[in-house]
Amino acid sequence: MIPREARSHQPPGDHTARGTVRGVGDEKPDLAELEPAELAAVVTALGAKPFHAKQIYRWLHRRGREQFGGMTDLSRSFRTRLEEACTITTPAVTSRERSSDGTQKFLFTLGDGRTIESVFIPDTPALTFCVSTQVGCAMRCGFCLTGQMGLARHLTAGEIAGQVRVLARELELQDTRFNIVLMGMGEPLHNYDATMKALRMLAAPEGLALTPKRVTLSTVGLLPAMARLSEEPWIPNLAVSLHATTDRVRHELIPTSRHLRLSDLITACRRFPLKHRDRITFEYVLLDGVNDTSADATRLAGLLRGLRAKVNLLPLNEAPGIPFSRPSDQQVDRFARSLARGGITVSVRKSRGRDIRAACGQLIVDGGPRGASAPDVLRGL
Repeated sequence: MIPREARSHQPPGDHTARGTVRGVGDEKPDLAELEPAELAAVVTALGAKPFHAKQIYRWLHRRGREQFGGMTDLSRSFRTRLEEACTITTPAVTSRERSSDGTQKFLFTLGDGRTIESVFIPDTPALTFCVSTQVGCAMRCGFCLTGQMGLARHLTAGEIAGQVRVLARELELQDTRFNIVLMGMGEPLHNYDATMKALRMLAAPEGLALTPKRVTLSTVGLLPAMARLSEEPWIPNLAVSLHATTDRVRHELIPTSRHLRLSDLITACRRFPLKHRDRITFEYVLLDGVNDTSADATRLAGLLRGLRAKVNLLPLNEAPGIPFSRPSDQQVDRFARSLARGGITVSVRKSRGRDIRAACGQLIVDGGPRGASAPDVLRGL
């Protein structure tokens, strides 16, 4: 009998945001959804030794093997038992586009037919995978195409980790160090349990052995979830999407932030545990005539004064349907210089993959039912 906790399941969350995932309710455990200890429980229930779980985990996560028949260091009889008792669900690459700057965008189809996008950025200066945590997003940021989709459902831990193992395999980077940014489609902390489980799966020594230094989680600032994250034994780098220096402007740009004051968000950031030399990154999309004035730069420097922080300025990636404009390069430079004079470490992010709609804020997939409204899915967070 397979342990119940090891069977395929969805993360907890609002039922209206879930959709249908292949394998839910199936008695066969989906090994792609399991952490090493859960996988060991399945293996021992099948009469094998725990060390076989490590072999399977390496095949799946480090080598990207999706068929039991190819796991050649397992006996033929055990592979047959695995075929009969278990399944492996993997996001399928539907399309792959390459930008003129080397960036690549991958469209994945999930088990229920829904689609998500992930991006590979080759030299930032490290190799970087930008992965999604939800189908769509509930945050409704006015400058982001993903936010216009609404939220269809959360991704499972296996679907989040699956993007990474498939990208590593497709790009032949399984034996190469790379970074991960949770900055694709979705708000990672809105899908907290599945996101953190996926990170534990990716960090397992038997798999890709990712360290916290190589993972960055981006959030608009869900305070209860940030408090939970601060108590985790494995904490990724934190990037906070700020985008404004007054409550009024931030609430207009990010409608779901209307229950949150900037002062409370900054206080939570000051309390967030940081290791030696670590900093919180504050992401700030520059919108012409909205949040790019000299007064904004002065207020931003004041908000972050005394924080171990750096500001990543992102001049807007314009797209049809986004009602804002990109500031001039001169205005971006003035804003950055003003922050630097205020004692803030600042960088300006170079847009990558704009010609294939793979840049920040441009990920969007068409088709499929719309998800729940933001107030519905955020209630209680």
